Amino acid sequence: MSRAFVFPGQGAQTIGMGQALAMAYPAAMAVFQEVDEALGEKLSALIWEGDIADLTLTANAQPALMATSLAALRAMETEGVAITDAAFVAGHSLGEYSALAASGALAIADAARLLRIRGQAMQAAVPVGEGAMAALLGLDFATAAEVAAEAAQGQVCQAANDNDPAQVVVSGHRAAVERAVEIAKIRGARRAMLLPVSAPFHCTLMQPAAERMADALADVALHAPAVPLVANVRAEPVSDPESIRKLLIEQVTGSVRWRESVAWMAGQGVNEFWEIGAGKALSGMIRRIAKEAETRNFATPEDVASLTA
Repeated sequence: MSRAFVFPGQGAQTIGMGQALAMAYPAAMAVFQEVDEALGEKLSALIWEGDIADLTLTANAQPALMATSLAALRAMETEGVAITDAAFVAGHSLGEYSALAASGALAIADAARLLRIRGQAMQAAVPVGEGAMAALLGLDFATAAEVAAEAAQGQVCQAANDNDPAQVVVSGHRAAVERAVEIAKIRGARRAMLLPVSAPFHCTLMQPAAERMADALADVALHAPAVPLVANVRAEPVSDPESIRKLLIEQVTGSVRWRESVAWMAGQGVNEFWEIGAGKALSGMIRRIAKEAETRNFATPEDVASLTA
């Protein structure tokens, strides 16, 4: 059984996530305390007792989801799981930072600070209301990319997330994304709808955020991960710290090539994917990409206890 550990991205956040793990496992609690200390605030209080609208703000959701994933992993380690039990790690967008922290390439405190900066920079890159993202369901990537190109009409509209064989997210100027929704319906999309996001992630409108991340990442220590990272923008493994640094900058404006990443891992013999942290969105995508693969989720003490059942 060859497995990969995968880490969720934005949209998986819920109030209370990780709290039961923190109460059950001191190692999980220590992760939330480390993130609180790194940010100089009680992010854990917002995660466990706050308002979902505040938690969903990009600058909060990104470090919060990383903290929850790492807390789950530390709990799993208490039950005898090691990061080297995985052949590869991968994460969806911000989840790439979780994967890097999990594999020892990036300190948890540095990951928290970088994700706070990343969230703020992505939010600031485009004035609220000027950008949008939309999910196109039932179209393959090539067709979705054609829809985005047709919809652009001199504005930005790009395929941002290649999630699975029938789910592509486009991103760019709001008017262009709205045109893409209508064109996608004409082209046979099963559904096409705007997403409730605060900025148009993973398109060229994010260039100011990429420049901010280049500055932030310049001063951060990166190490070779204990297991290779399958990078979002390449859909292939990388272990060299300087290559990882470069790819994290490219990732801000580049497409998340999740479908290709999962297919590549499956092609290398990975037949079990463990989704570590909040939600089950990645598992659903994986089952549509690698139909023979098994998926497991680790978000609660019960999930972690199942390791020794």
